[in-house]
Amino acid sequence: MASMREIKRRRNSIQSTQQITKAMKLVSTVKLQRARANAESAKAYFQYMYKTIHSIFAKVELGNHPYIQGNGSKKIGIVTVTSNRGLAGGYNANIVRLVEKSGFVKEDVCIYAVGRKGVEGFARKGYEIVAEYSDMIDEPQFTDARHLGNEIIKDYMQGEIGEVYVAYTEFKNTVSHIPKLVKILPMETEMEAESSPMILEPSEEEAIKLLVPKYVASILYGAFVEAVASENGARMQAMDSATNNAEEIINDLELKYNRARQGAITQELTEIIAGAEAIG
Repeated sequence: MASMREIKRRRNSIQSTQQITKAMKLVSTVKLQRARANAESAKAYFQYMYKTIHSIFAKVELGNHPYIQGNGSKKIGIVTVTSNRGLAGGYNANIVRLVEKSGFVKEDVCIYAVGRKGVEGFARKGYEIVAEYSDMIDEPQFTDARHLGNEIIKDYMQGEIGEVYVAYTEFKNTVSHIPKLVKILPMETEMEAESSPMILEPSEEEAIKLLVPKYVASILYGAFVEAVASENGARMQAMDSATNNAEEIINDLELKYNRARQGAITQELTEIIAGAEAIG
């Protein structure tokens, strides 16, 4: 059985850890409120953007345009949105697992990593990381999403990648965060076209060149803000669970300490009584 000194030392150590997890939970709660507001305010716009662009592509005649037919490349570009920090439960590991279970051949996958934890996770699994944009996820800005989107479109049009996906964590609510893999390019045009006519000027080709970069940037930015909200929600849950676990361990150590203390007192009394009897 551990000595009273060892039990006390361990209890103090866990109490110090508990103070850290409590502080991190409070910080994550504050950040979550802001991130959640950003995600909820932006979600409707990006969902409508996705629907509108796909509706346009379903109604215009672009023939064998690469945005619809693809470019023949077997390479698959995946923008993986993770965090730069850990202590968020399975938040980052779930994105790595999502890509692993996607059915894509590992050798054909090109990772555009947003978040250092994604870089580390995919590197361990042997995936090719073609670019890293970790700074973008700290404070997501639409300009960052537009820059990344332009880089991806350039690689796509040059035939370096044949499909583009984004893997991120969708924010449902404080306790529900769902990893998602969304296809960006080439466009899915199975959506039923509306009956109303659509006129694009100056031409369909020029209009598409202007719209697609905005579409890609919008999808990426929407993924960024939802991922940040999910990250803080996951970290808040993880720190809450860690705080509760620490409390249970502390209570158990308090019980062991009291038992050890009682045992020491009993032993001391026994020795005193035995000594008194020996003298008498």
